[in-house]
Amino acid sequence: MAIPPSLCIDNLKKALDAAEIGQHPVEVHGALVGLICGGVEQDNQTWVGPLIDLMNDGKALESNLLQLITELYQDTVTRLVDFEFGFTLLLPEEEVSLSHRVEALSLWTQSFLTGIAIIQPKLNQASDDVKEVIKDLAEIAQVEFDVGDDEESEAAYIELQEFVRMAAILCYSEFGPEPEMDNTETTQTVH
Repeated sequence: MAIPPSLCIDNLKKALDAAEIGQHPVEVHGALVGLICGGVEQDNQTWVGPLIDLMNDGKALESNLLQLITELYQDTVTRLVDFEFGFTLLLPEEEVSLSHRVEALSLWTQSFLTGIAIIQPKLNQASDDVKEVIKDLAEIAQVEFDVGDDEESEAAYIELQEFVRMAAILCYSEFGPEPEMDNTETTQTVH
């Protein structure tokens, strides 16, 4: 069973604060997803080095914090690989004010773009769809607008959040590892 985002954010925030790392949990998740969607090697801990560079200027992380981030990494990869698990952005839940959620989405998107840019040297050679999505994400990352607590603003936020989520999935489908083919279904016995 998945951990609710609010619980995950709270636990990660406590660990980041204890380690005196001035990152918000949404920034950590955004960078992590950017690395994954940029095609970082998934078979080993290759993602740890670039993430530590982004988060903590290359200095090692405390074991508790690294464990939380490793669990977040594994959960994120699982969700990206298998759509049944439903990939989601690690963002505050709807009880948090809309202005804080918009700010968190902007931070997540900025971190995602940084993560994907450092791990994917061929970003400028991506498909036209990915280039356009990256351009749109850069605009979303800079979003600064007064948000009212009305249904229209809430709907706009949900639409932006879904766009960012789908953009990450698109990047993963382009740069992530090739899906493994299951030969058990395709193998047939000829009589």
